Amino acid sequence: MNDNSQPNFSNYAHYVTGELVPVTTSAVARGGYGQADWHQEYASSGAEKFRANLREYWRIFKRWKWIILTIIAVVTGLGALRTLTMTPMYTALIRLQIDRNVSKVVEGGNVMPVEGADYEFLRTQYELLQSRSVAERAASALKLGDDADFLKPREYSILDTVRRLTMFDPSSAVESDRSVDRAELQEASVGVVLGNRLVRPITGSRLVDITYSDPDPERAQRIVTALADAFIASNLDKRFQANAYAKAFLEDHLKQLQSRLQDSERAALEFGKKEQIIGTTEKSSIAENNLAAANATLGSLVSERIKNEQLWKQVESANAISLPQFLSNKVVEGLRDKRNALGTQYQEKLQTFKPSYPAMVQINNQVREVDRQLAAEVGTIKAALRGAYQASVNQENQMKGQIESLRAEVLDFQRRGIQYNVLKREADTNRSLYESLLQRYKEVDIAGGVGANNIFIVDKAEQPTSPSSPHVSRDLVLSLLLGFALGLGAAFVLERLDDTVNSVEEVERLTGLATLGVIPKVGRGRTIERELADLWSPATEAYRSLCAALHFATARGLPKTLFVTSSSTSEGKSTTAVAVARRFANIGLKVLLIDGDLRNASLHLKLNLRNRVGLTSYLTGRCTASEAFQNTNTPNLTFMASGPLPPNAADLLSGSRLLSLLSVGIDAFDFIVFDGPPVMGLADAQLLSGAAAATIFMIGAGKARKGVVRNALKRLQLARGSIIGAVLTRHDSKNADYGYGYGFDRESPRNRALAESVGDHLQLTSDQYST
Repeated sequence: MNDNSQPNFSNYAHYVTGELVPVTTSAVARGGYGQADWHQEYASSGAEKFRANLREYWRIFKRWKWIILTIIAVVTGLGALRTLTMTPMYTALIRLQIDRNVSKVVEGGNVMPVEGADYEFLRTQYELLQSRSVAERAASALKLGDDADFLKPREYSILDTVRRLTMFDPSSAVESDRSVDRAELQEASVGVVLGNRLVRPITGSRLVDITYSDPDPERAQRIVTALADAFIASNLDKRFQANAYAKAFLEDHLKQLQSRLQDSERAALEFGKKEQIIGTTEKSSIAENNLAAANATLGSLVSERIKNEQLWKQVESANAISLPQFLSNKVVEGLRDKRNALGTQYQEKLQTFKPSYPAMVQINNQVREVDRQLAAEVGTIKAALRGAYQASVNQENQMKGQIESLRAEVLDFQRRGIQYNVLKREADTNRSLYESLLQRYKEVDIAGGVGANNIFIVDKAEQPTSPSSPHVSRDLVLSLLLGFALGLGAAFVLERLDDTVNSVEEVERLTGLATLGVIPKVGRGRTIERELADLWSPATEAYRSLCAALHFATARGLPKTLFVTSSSTSEGKSTTAVAVARRFANIGLKVLLIDGDLRNASLHLKLNLRNRVGLTSYLTGRCTASEAFQNTNTPNLTFMASGPLPPNAADLLSGSRLLSLLSVGIDAFDFIVFDGPPVMGLADAQLLSGAAAATIFMIGAGKARKGVVRNALKRLQLARGSIIGAVLTRHDSKNADYGYGYGFDRESPRNRALAESVGDHLQLTSDQYST
């Protein structure tokens, strides 16, 4: 069959498979494969990152789903077993009210110490309520140590079951020796009470609830009531003890103060008689009172003197009579009025008579007489003001002398009264202390017999009618949620510990390369050869998609030479090399398949051909290229085996004959495929990658480790190999979102007709894969 007789399968490949080319292929078709910058830009948005995270979580869940489901089943089963084996517990509740008491020892009958804020007081009461002493008091009151049923185990215990099976029952041994270990039984009962009692304050109030759980509802009621009574009784006992101590303390101090008071009063009285000190009711001496009165009088005299001095200074050098001191005088006022009248009369007559006229002379004489009288009256007023000023000055000086005398007397009195005041203050202090303690003693004596309490029972305990635990439905739901959480945690831990590559996202994130194809994992009981022989299998579809992606691998389309390698062995590189070569040969290209693994050749076994002459023979010059070529059962596919095992494979590959082979092969063939050795530990892969036009990197899902892959890519990059993308093999599509759910439906009428039209060619290809 020649090239013209073969049908054109380049377009048919996409039509028959019905495959959707991955986003990576379509993107690289425009810009070429290499570092996946497009992927970083596409995933830069927050929404895409969120969706990517969700897909990653879903992938992890699907991958480890059996471990997650197993953990959920185990935890739920254990939770159900524990719930069903639990003893039903009945909870009784009693509610107390705790009032704050702020009385002090020196102000009231209560001698309790005063706490700070309400929170501190209530917190202290809650801690006292939860103390062991209250539980001991309640257990002792109910004699719980003598109740054998009360001390029985309440929780299911595997250890107790084993002990019972081995004929050792600790509860029976304790019952037999109860009289001997009575104290231990009492301590054990206290521990049981503490373990099943719960104190729950009600937020924002002074109320507190006490609950107790017990298999016997009647006993639960009795114990919770006993706990409340024990707390109240303990509070009362504390008050009585404090009152008794305060009473004894006050009695002793009263006796001491009474003796000190008598001594201090006697000493103050004797000293006052000796020094002739007499105090007033205002707690000051007579001399001090006289000095205070003299100072007050002096102040009045000084004010009066200043006033008179000002009046005198105003009129002393004044010549006019317009001052207020003159105008307010009735005599001066009368004389002024008379003079004004004479002046008016004189002016009126002056219009008729001359000044020398007798009547005018008479009026003029009368005016001068009035002026003389005014001058005399003004002089009298000045003399009076001067006399008042002189009298004020004399009184002030006299009072100052008297004050100096009184001040000396007071200073002498104070000097003598210092000791008296000391004695008097001591007597007053002792008297005050004595009276205060005497009053407090009487109050404490009364309060000691009252028995007041600040704790009250608000709601009495009632006998519970239904068990409070276990809650079967709630416990099962919690067990299920716990199992789910543990399962997810285990899955994420295993995922973190797993250093292998398992998904396309991991490949692209780890390598930075676009994913050219994803080869699915072969199911149990099948081989990759049988999968490739089936034209409708997922593996065949995957290799078709890989070949389609290679058409757009570079800017010029399909590369002339392709090198297939991996980080380690058994990652599907040889199978991929054969499948790719056959695929392009089937669509009419002349393909040369070269086994470049000079250390562990395997392609001749897959193709059922000889390995006596091959690449090593050509590289060493023992034969020509055409002599090393072998025909295969696939038309247009030529094979060059690895040849005899050389001692220096790296030296052969670094020679010039490899480049000569590629030059000759490019002229004779349309496409050359190298199946190379793994990268790690060998230089062969680096040499072949540098020589080939393009390199694809195979990664086995669940086998290739991230560190090994990363180092292998670094070595290829150092060799300046053109890595166009990666291929993920052994991929389990059941545990990922990436798969081949859209494929060729052979049963549809449309595809059945198309399949019949190319059946001969497909059957021929199937026969070739089978061989």
